[in-house]
Amino acid sequence: MQVEVVVHGRKDRVFAALFERCDRTTRHRLAEAGSTSDTLPGVLAAARFSPGLELRLSGISLSGNKTDNLLIANDVPFVSRARALAAERIGVTPDDPSLTLVLHLSSVPYFLARYRQAHRDTIAQSDASPPLPSPAGQTPGVIIRWFDASLARAVPQRDGSLETARDSASAYALQAKADNTRKAYRAGVRAWCVWADRHALPCLPARSTDIAAFLADERGRGLAPATLELRRAAITYLHRLAGCAVPTADAAIGETMTGIRRTAAKEGCTPRRKAAATQDVLATIINAIDLSKLSGMRDRALLLMGFYGAFRRSELASIDVRHVTLVSKGLLVTLPHSKGDRQGKGVDIALPYTYDQYCPVKAYGAWLAISGIQAGPVFRRVRKESTAASHGDGREIGQQPLTDRSIARIIQSRASAAGLDGKTFGGHSLKRGALTTGMDAGAHPVKLKRLARHATYAALGDYLELGDPFEEHALNR
Repeated sequence: MQVEVVVHGRKDRVFAALFERCDRTTRHRLAEAGSTSDTLPGVLAAARFSPGLELRLSGISLSGNKTDNLLIANDVPFVSRARALAAERIGVTPDDPSLTLVLHLSSVPYFLARYRQAHRDTIAQSDASPPLPSPAGQTPGVIIRWFDASLARAVPQRDGSLETARDSASAYALQAKADNTRKAYRAGVRAWCVWADRHALPCLPARSTDIAAFLADERGRGLAPATLELRRAAITYLHRLAGCAVPTADAAIGETMTGIRRTAAKEGCTPRRKAAATQDVLATIINAIDLSKLSGMRDRALLLMGFYGAFRRSELASIDVRHVTLVSKGLLVTLPHSKGDRQGKGVDIALPYTYDQYCPVKAYGAWLAISGIQAGPVFRRVRKESTAASHGDGREIGQQPLTDRSIARIIQSRASAAGLDGKTFGGHSLKRGALTTGMDAGAHPVKLKRLARHATYAALGDYLELGDPFEEHALNR
């Protein structure tokens, strides 16, 4: 895959700016090829840009308005990623020949995507696309792209027609699934289609015996029973979305999964709960952080806010500056979406002043002050070598939020750096630690349930880490 390259301004200045963002291998290849070489597009097509480039859209109509360098993404590191993002925004496949991508080299390089259709100048009068026809009987690649595009559908603008109303209902139904659920479904459908294609089996509609064999084979690769249940749910959702009969309720699949779970239990493969980062443990982790580094300032705020708010890792990743309000008693974080908020009403989470070195309010303020973040995601990628003293041009801090997996890795690495067993910690450690600390302090179960944001008390029990079973025995005097 090549990319068209357009140079603006003096070449020496343009390529100096480009060199600062390219990876080491690309710099070497550029030095060998020269700025006038015909191989330049091919070299830059394989480049990794850090920090990533802006992606702009031009030449089509969206929501009735002609786009003119419309910014649709920041911090895009690869040509292939830019093309995929543009295709998703427009509603076409990345390999659509009408989609062109141009790398504009200027003082600040950027990607520009254009889309040209054969029979009309605009793709739609709204950002949403109608439901795609069922791909039943198609090749695995078509099914995978269809499923990804279907999950990404937006709600169309109302025009008063019954057809649009039905399209809207279908799009709203897709929004009922959380982002992480849709991500897991995409991975599950992709794994199923690839496996079925390798064995020359039909992907859609599928046969129950084939799905049972797939789940058994995935278990043989070491996948946990919980992951296999997600695979099964993804295949179920694929068939429902495509309007096909659902084969995953067959007794053969149920028996296979029951056998997998029992075997895993006998082998001692049941997943262990992550260790609780209680208040004392958290203090140990915080004390080991180097606050002269930007990453240290960020991680201190992340850990303290995650603990006092009993946040899930996905919730931490989603916090935006506009979600946080400073009040007289501390911080009030408003989450528009949360796993326990099924109705989408939003939830307010209080983070109180603690008036000590482990205060989440002060840590949050210090991170914003040193990072210069005024809008957008609170927790972002930081270059490892960046120090608080070196901050100045904004390049040390990315624009995109950390992923939930990145947050889990941060918790593990910080625990390891403090001399703890990092492998026993993870994304749930802060939430478990907060609730366990509250339980040990004698907090009423109602308060613990409210802090956990659980619908039932049964779910709360999974997050509490009990101590010595003899000391905690209900009849012990």
